[in-house]
Amino acid sequence: MEHAHMDGATLALPEPASGWRKAVVSLNKALKPVAAIPAALLVIAEVIVLFVGIVSRYVLHTPIVWSDELAGILFLWLAMLGSVVAFQRAEHMRMTAIVGMIRPEARLFLDVFATAATFAFLLLVVRPAYEFAADEVFVTTPALGIVNTWRAAALPVGVGLMLVVATLRLAATANVKHLAAAIAAVGTLIGVLALLAPILKPLGNLNLLIFFVFIVGAMVFAAVPIAFAFGLATIGYLTLTTSTPDVVVIGRMDEGMSHLILLAVPMFVFLGLLIEMTGMARAMVGFLASLLGHVRGGLQYVLVGAMYLVSGISGSKAADMAAIAPVLFPEMTRRGAKRGDLVALLAATGAQTETIPPSLVLITIGSVTGVSIAALFTGGLLPAIVLAVGLCAVVWWRYRREDLSHVQRATRREIGRSFLIAIPAIALPFVIRAAVVEGVATATEVSTIGIVYSVLAGLFIYRRFDWRRLYPMLVETAALSGAILFIIGAATGMAWALTQSGFSASLAKFMTSLPGGAPIFLIVTILAFVVLGSVLEGIPAIVLFGPLLFPIARQVGVHEVHYAMVVVLAMGIGLFAPPFGVGYYAACAISRIHPDEGMGPILAYMLALVLGTVIVAAVPWISIGFL
Repeated sequence: MEHAHMDGATLALPEPASGWRKAVVSLNKALKPVAAIPAALLVIAEVIVLFVGIVSRYVLHTPIVWSDELAGILFLWLAMLGSVVAFQRAEHMRMTAIVGMIRPEARLFLDVFATAATFAFLLLVVRPAYEFAADEVFVTTPALGIVNTWRAAALPVGVGLMLVVATLRLAATANVKHLAAAIAAVGTLIGVLALLAPILKPLGNLNLLIFFVFIVGAMVFAAVPIAFAFGLATIGYLTLTTSTPDVVVIGRMDEGMSHLILLAVPMFVFLGLLIEMTGMARAMVGFLASLLGHVRGGLQYVLVGAMYLVSGISGSKAADMAAIAPVLFPEMTRRGAKRGDLVALLAATGAQTETIPPSLVLITIGSVTGVSIAALFTGGLLPAIVLAVGLCAVVWWRYRREDLSHVQRATRREIGRSFLIAIPAIALPFVIRAAVVEGVATATEVSTIGIVYSVLAGLFIYRRFDWRRLYPMLVETAALSGAILFIIGAATGMAWALTQSGFSASLAKFMTSLPGGAPIFLIVTILAFVVLGSVLEGIPAIVLFGPLLFPIARQVGVHEVHYAMVVVLAMGIGLFAPPFGVGYYAACAISRIHPDEGMGPILAYMLALVLGTVIVAAVPWISIGFL
């Protein structure tokens, strides 16, 4: 979600018992490969295009001038088809904390309501998306010399396919009463707002509160997928209170999803899945366990260290946790660790490692604020160590009396053997960082070096490469990337609307007028992003508020890399802190541990993370000392 909880369980509507609804469900299943197969092929195509570009430029010294352009064209198609796959699998990011507390009957109604609201958004934008693509016929790409409609057509095709899926999902709803009520509720809301348009226009910036606080808030808490909640509110605001044409929203969404920097998102997601499949993550964890397994709390320290190492490879928190938890948790449980403490520490390390490159959140910050991604990658290593020390202090306190009489200490021979096995895996983060530092590849391209390295290591060193898992991994990559990129697109449109309204100028004036200068500004930032991280999740919060707050940080004298670290750490705390932090529920799902078990144990870890974040905010050198 990056990092993020993909809760599809509550969106999947009940399987109809018989009749034409059963045929609708069968049709929906038959449509799945229509987006999934091309999306999987596009992931492979992007890896090939980027890697060939690196080889031709760095090895053969004959750069391919059109490689980036082709990668950009394929990228928009990957983003939109991936969004369709995520929509089919009910994996678009949504906040389910509130919905999960209500009775099942009401929850089922809200699931249908969420689908109806999504349907409304897609219906409203399908025509503007077509018009946007049609207008691009007058633009020719500079390197390939083809009409830009070939690229822009991804938008109406993706929206159209999602509209078909939403229609089928509504048609398959078994409870006709819920279906009628949900459609009536969405239709009434849109109708009332349309009738109120003459009253809304003179209200000025009060409309921002109506559309982007009340309406967005209501939809997010009702578990409408966040991207569609943003999109529906933006379309409503621009249509009913301004004279801006709908096609502008599509243009802003296109701009948000088309940053070539963001191509690192699917590439690093795929890399994270590869290191788990090839056994590289297991090799790293095995070596750390041989070193620290005999120490009180040793495997907990291994969990902290392993998450630090793996985060430097995959960039995806879900992939990190999925790679580490199955390897460590069985042995930790055998040693007497409580299940609640395990999931609490896993979630805490997810928040702790948010700044470790190649973090998807750091890549997003670079793409929307213009801050150097190389500088962000350099600045992110030490803040995570500060937070890791705090987590280790809590581990030491909790496990200082652990009984290890039954644990046998690894011999030097066993440690040496596990180290030899782990060398290729441990080397991967250093290979990736060296490639960027030496100029071999950009931050976008370097993931492909890691992918090729992992494939070769899996085939020839670890001899673990399950070809049967490759297609599901490619589809998983497309779905997760599509969900992330579509929310970036929707949030970009919303951020543009906020900027055009003059809100950014008002926010800048308020933040710069705060008494106390930089320290108070950083405290307000920490509090704000803890809340934003829990409600909006990481990436949409960054896309919405990054372009507004980073210039203010510069005005009050806060270094932009230092400010980025404070923002990311605060947001990570919100993302992984219960009861609203969706990252916490992702950790529970991966661990197969009930969320209630970790609520108590996580408090001490969260306190350590907050103290570490305050230290990072108070000491800028931690973030910028090595720049």
